[in-house]
Amino acid sequence: MTDVVLPDRQDVEAAASRIGVGVRRTPVLELDGDEIGVAGRVFLKLELTQHAGSFKARGALNNVVSLARGSVGITAASGGNHGAASAWAAQRAGLQADVFVPGTSTPAKLERIEEYGARLHRVDGDVGTALDVCREFGATHGLPVLHPYDTFETVAGAGTLGLELETQLPDLDLIVIACGGGGLYAGVANALAGRVPVQPVEPELCPHLHDAVAAGSPVDRPSSGVAADALGPPRIGSFAFATATALDAAPVLVPEEAIVTARRFLWGRVRILAEPAACVPLAAVMAGLVPVPAGTVAALVVSGGNNSTIP
Repeated sequence: MTDVVLPDRQDVEAAASRIGVGVRRTPVLELDGDEIGVAGRVFLKLELTQHAGSFKARGALNNVVSLARGSVGITAASGGNHGAASAWAAQRAGLQADVFVPGTSTPAKLERIEEYGARLHRVDGDVGTALDVCREFGATHGLPVLHPYDTFETVAGAGTLGLELETQLPDLDLIVIACGGGGLYAGVANALAGRVPVQPVEPELCPHLHDAVAAGSPVDRPSSGVAADALGPPRIGSFAFATATALDAAPVLVPEEAIVTARRFLWGRVRILAEPAACVPLAAVMAGLVPVPAGTVAALVVSGGNNSTIP
C-alpha cells in the first residue's frame, strides 16, 4: 500500500466548482442490449465529445486553475490526449504550453496539441522519458508541470466525470472505466466510493494495474497493442494503485480482438468514432468479461476520440 493521500468526494466537488462550466457536460447514450448481448441497461458516457477530444480536459483545467496562477505558461508530457487537453486549458487561460510527447504518438493527437497553440517537443522513448524531459524543462523555466494521471489535481479533476454521471443516471449500478495510468479510474472511484462501484478494465497487452495488484506494488513493464498510445504508461499511477488496494478492486483484462470488435461496432452501428483505448469498457462487456445482468444499469466511459483512422 502506498502512502498517497487520495481525493475524497469533497475534494472532487471542490474541483468541479473550480472548473465549473469550463468543461462540457458530455452526453450519455443508451445502447440496445440485444445488439451487445446483455440483459441489463448499458449507457455510453460520451467523453470523446469533451473539449480537446477526451476526458483529460477535466484534470488539465483543474491543474491550470490550481497550479498556474501567476505563471506565464505550463508544461506537460503525454502520449497525446493529456497534451491536447493541457494545450487547450493553457490557451483558455492565456498561457503558453510546452508539451512533450514520445515519437510514437498518434498523428491526430499531435495535430490537436498544435491546434491549441502549444509548442510541441518530440522525445525519443516512451511517455516516461517524455515526462522526465518535461520535468527538467519545467524546473529550468520555472513552469508548473501538468502530470497526465498521477497527481492530486489531475485525479480530482478527472473525478468530476463521476459526479456528472451520478446526476445523469441516478439509478446507476456500475461504471466501467479503461485504466492506463489510472487517473480517471482513481478520480471517479473515490468520488463515488460507497455509492457506485467502478470496474477498471485494461488491455491484455497493457496490464499495469493488474500486474501491480498481483505484485503488491506498481511495477515497470512494457506496453503494446492497439490501445498502447493511451493506456501504456511505464507503470500504473500511485493514485490508481492505492485506490484499487483500498477498494479491493480486481482489474479485468481485455483481449486485443475484443477491443477491435467493439471499436468497429461503435463506428458501424452507432457512428461513434472512438479511439481504441476508449473502446475497452465496451469490449469487456461485449466479451462477457464484465456482466451486466437484468435489472442492472451500467455506464461505460468512452474516454476519447482523437483518431487517425476509421475502423
